[in-house]
Amino acid sequence: MMSLSAHDVLQRFADHRLTPSDYLAACLERISQVNPRINALTAIDGEGAVAEAVQATVRWRAGTPKGPLDGLPVGVKDLQNTKGLLTTHGSPRMRANCPQDDQPMVARLRAAGAIILAKTNVPECGAGGNSRNPVWGATGNPFDANLIAGGSSGGSAAALAADLLPLCTGSDTGGSLRLPAALCGIVGYRPSVDVIAHPTRPLGWSGISVLGPMARSMDDLLLMLRVCAGYDPDDPLSAPGAPDRFASLPAVSLGALRVGYSEDFGGAPVDPAIRATFRARIDKIAPHVQHCSAVDLALGEMDRCFDILRAESFLSAFGEVVRSDPDAFGPDIATNVALGESMTLADRAWAHAEQTRILRRFNAVMQGFDVILLPTAPVSPFPWTQGHATEIESQSMDIYYRWLALTYRGSLSGGPSITLPCGRDPHGLPFGLQMLGPVRGDEGMLAAATAVERFFAADPDTARPRPDLAALAPPDIDLRSIVTHPPILNSVGRSEPTAMRTAV
Repeated sequence: MMSLSAHDVLQRFADHRLTPSDYLAACLERISQVNPRINALTAIDGEGAVAEAVQATVRWRAGTPKGPLDGLPVGVKDLQNTKGLLTTHGSPRMRANCPQDDQPMVARLRAAGAIILAKTNVPECGAGGNSRNPVWGATGNPFDANLIAGGSSGGSAAALAADLLPLCTGSDTGGSLRLPAALCGIVGYRPSVDVIAHPTRPLGWSGISVLGPMARSMDDLLLMLRVCAGYDPDDPLSAPGAPDRFASLPAVSLGALRVGYSEDFGGAPVDPAIRATFRARIDKIAPHVQHCSAVDLALGEMDRCFDILRAESFLSAFGEVVRSDPDAFGPDIATNVALGESMTLADRAWAHAEQTRILRRFNAVMQGFDVILLPTAPVSPFPWTQGHATEIESQSMDIYYRWLALTYRGSLSGGPSITLPCGRDPHGLPFGLQMLGPVRGDEGMLAAATAVERFFAADPDTARPRPDLAALAPPDIDLRSIVTHPPILNSVGRSEPTAMRTAV
């Protein structure tokens, strides 16, 4: 049952072959068996979810569902406020934080009938590509719990890959939706900045950070996107649009696609095994599209530009606290704040001007193509005990997020991007194929992604890989061994639902 798509679960609710209560019970049982081995989910409201599932069951029996997701359990990234359920950001400062309101995207999901069952693990305050923190511990990859699941939406990606939940939320500054999706073998979509309102973004006029959905397939991702997309006046970069904007996508055939590709996004270091896997995917798809050719994505000083924009956002969010309490956060947050404090107004002006130039160069490249394909992650998953990749192709990483260049360089254009599961790399671990689309060309890119997903899914060698959870051994080192500030739980924000307490 847990491998059913979100679409199939909802269809079974509609034709009375399955009830929300029975499906939730299956989710809780799966969580009790698997979550202790991967630590993807943090605070879980089992009791509240059971009550909501009973109400949803009554509505489906009466033929009056609350909305398109009625009775469907979802996971919410632990950076996003959930009313009455712990939202810790993986930070000791917030380990008792129980919000009084939902973040607007969460409120949209709840209004559509979704059951907010659990929070998903993150790095502290979302900083980095390894989802580990001193409040909840580390998240292990469902393909090997000793390895990273990615970040910062690593808990969401791992929960989806392990079939703990059918849908999860994420967010993305430099790859936080795409990297963990690629490393766990699911779909992660970074929308254009206008698609999903983000009114809680500290710098409202900076589009470097966006919210997005994560799912196991394009169909399920679109189901969630239709609920989450929308305008909010407190987000000046979101835009009013038709409420049914994503109700249907343009008809796109694989044979009509003009595809560009780059294996290193303008010279970023990429492990040779990943390069070889990517080339094999290009060789496979090239004969089936209208046109396929390499593109030059050396669009400017992308790394320095991203450094400044990222540091600016971290300084805005955390600078005041760090100045008053230097030990308030871990070293990754402190590193970004210090970087921001070292920069000048001239640096900021240059970065915003360079980002504009990068956008215009990207637009020029896209003139001849519908989409551009790249690898998503430059390396295969490595042990979670290692904070980040330190060297790739004999190049040392000068800061903890430099290994994410394949994704954060794509963030700079402001256009949509997505990662699709595309078989395994030579180490037997998931390989993610990244796709870039033109700025505000989300509908066309999503339609192309659907066609590409269908093509690769038809071949067992490139279809979405599934972890063998029956053979998944506990990690060599306890994923919670790094917890130094356990969460302070209230009556709702408990770390395990009733159904799993004895199993854990």
